[in-house]
Amino acid sequence: MVFSATTATCGIVLHPASHTRSPAMHNAAFEAMGIDAAYTAFDVAPDALGEAIAGARALGIRQLAVSIPHKQAVIPHLDSIDPTAERIGAVNTVTLQDGRLVGTNTDWIGAMKALEAERALAGARAVVLGAGGTARAVVFGLVQRGASVRVLNRTAAKAERLASELDASGAGDLASLGDAEFDILINTTSVGLSSDESPIAPLQHGGDRVVMDVVYQPEQTRLLRESRQAGARTVGGKWMLIHQAAEQIRIWTGRAAPVDVLADAFDRAGGDDSLSG
Repeated sequence: MVFSATTATCGIVLHPASHTRSPAMHNAAFEAMGIDAAYTAFDVAPDALGEAIAGARALGIRQLAVSIPHKQAVIPHLDSIDPTAERIGAVNTVTLQDGRLVGTNTDWIGAMKALEAERALAGARAVVLGAGGTARAVVFGLVQRGASVRVLNRTAAKAERLASELDASGAGDLASLGDAEFDILINTTSVGLSSDESPIAPLQHGGDRVVMDVVYQPEQTRLLRESRQAGARTVGGKWMLIHQAAEQIRIWTGRAAPVDVLADAFDRAGGDDSLSG
C-alpha cells in the first residue's frame, strides 16, 4: 500500500508494545477493504497517557485501540464515552468523531462472539477469573447474554466490587473455584502470558464445559491444554482479539471487516502479544 498526505492514521496504545499483532491485523484488513489508512503501535507508559491522548487529538488520529494497562485510566482523557463503556467501566476503542474523542468497548463483543461459536450463553453458569478491565467486559457481555456469572480474583474484595457493579451473581477468591459449579470458565488474568503457567489447578472433569483463555501468546496456553485433556472444549484468545478488532473497524468505517483476513494476519504475525490488543 502506498501512503500519502491523505492517509488516515490509526493505532494502539499499550505498554509494553514491542510484540503486538494489532498493526499487522488492521493493516491487512485496511488493504483488503481498499481503505487509505495506516495502523501503528504506540508504546505509552502510564505516566505519559494523558500526553499521548492529547497528541492523538492534535494529530487527528482517527482511531486508537487501548490495551493494558490503559483501559480504565484513559477515560478521563476523552471527550465522552458511550453507555456501554460507561457501564463496563473500561474503554478499549477511541474514535475521532466530529473532532471529539469518543470511547467505547469492543472487548465484550469479541469475547461473546468467540464463546458463542461453541455454545449458547443464555442460562449458562459462567466463572470469570480476574477483575481487571478485560474481566469487566467479559462479565458485562455474559450478563447481557443471560448467563449467571461468578467472578473470582486473587483479591476477593475486588471481585466482589466488580460483581456488584455489573450484576454478577457472586464473587470470591481463586481458591473458591473448587466449590463452583460452572459450564463456562474464562481466564482474563495475565497468568500464562508467554509462560507455561495456569491460573488454576487442572480440571478433573471437562464434561460439556467450555474453557476460554483471553491470553493468546502462546496460542495454546497451559490452561487450554489441560482443560482439553480433561474433556472440555476450548477457545483461544485469538478469536476474541479478531472479533473485537473487526468491531473496531466497523465503528470507524461503517463497513464489515474481513474476519478471515484478520485471522490470517494474526497467524502470520506470530510472536508475543498482550491481552486483547
